[in-house]
Amino acid sequence: MSKSSSPSPSSSSPFPSRTPSRPPSSRPGSRKGVVIGVIVAVVALLAGWLSQFAVQGGGGASGNGGNATVESDDSASGGSPELMALARRADGDPLAMGKKDAPVVMIEYADFGCSFCGKFARDTEPKLVKEYVEAGVLRIEWRNFPIFGKGSEEAALAGWAAGQQGRFWQFHEAVYADEKAKEKGFGEKRLRAFAKQAGVPDLDRFDRDRESSAAQKALGRDQEEGYGLGASSTPAFLVNGEPIAGAQPDEVFTDAIERAAKAAKKKGTDAKTGGGKEEDDGSGEGESDKGKDQ
Repeated sequence: MSKSSSPSPSSSSPFPSRTPSRPPSSRPGSRKGVVIGVIVAVVALLAGWLSQFAVQGGGGASGNGGNATVESDDSASGGSPELMALARRADGDPLAMGKKDAPVVMIEYADFGCSFCGKFARDTEPKLVKEYVEAGVLRIEWRNFPIFGKGSEEAALAGWAAGQQGRFWQFHEAVYADEKAKEKGFGEKRLRAFAKQAGVPDLDRFDRDRESSAAQKALGRDQEEGYGLGASSTPAFLVNGEPIAGAQPDEVFTDAIERAAKAAKKKGTDAKTGGGKEEDDGSGEGESDKGKDQ
């Protein structure tokens, strides 16, 4: 897992209770106050929950290449409702893929300059797309969370700009295909080259969009959300509110998605059946008869 160059929090969790300093370009907005307030309210819960993590980027004692995961029981009802509410499910979101009403939403907080984010994008994400997104089970929502300074922020703005022309995921693929992207930097020429490779049709508009106030506002919103959670490392994920830290083995993600889908299905069934209990209203109408009208 890649970590911010800012002073590291005392906890090794990717969502520590102590919020790190915001980068200069992050501009807190009053509209975020309610959401962040809710998140702060569950930080204490998360701190205990996420203390199971042992995150050490590039190698550690966890047995998973230094990237840790949340231990969850299959009987769990899913992640925190407050964290589940962070899923935007916005119509036409160019930085999301999958059905708006998919039962499972995975939010990814990532940096285009992060090597572990690239590993996930190359090795794991295509499998999740094929198995779950295309089946209508999973929706993936990207959050720009640049932690490696100006270059990463410029890449984030460029990704957003590519999305305005419907080519975000192609831009995402082009950047992460280059395993040395961070070392080569994200100068203007390279960003335009990535955009061209991604099939962005209007490069002049691409330049205008990435330099726009709308791009800065969108980036600030994503950063505010991530920093509000206490995230300081990338990649970090929420799968229906269940946190996962790092570019984990495939099965960590598939298990979390399966659990979340199972919990969502159970919740939907309980909602239809009133929690599985039928009240006798004296009408003599059986459960099977009622089911016909639902």
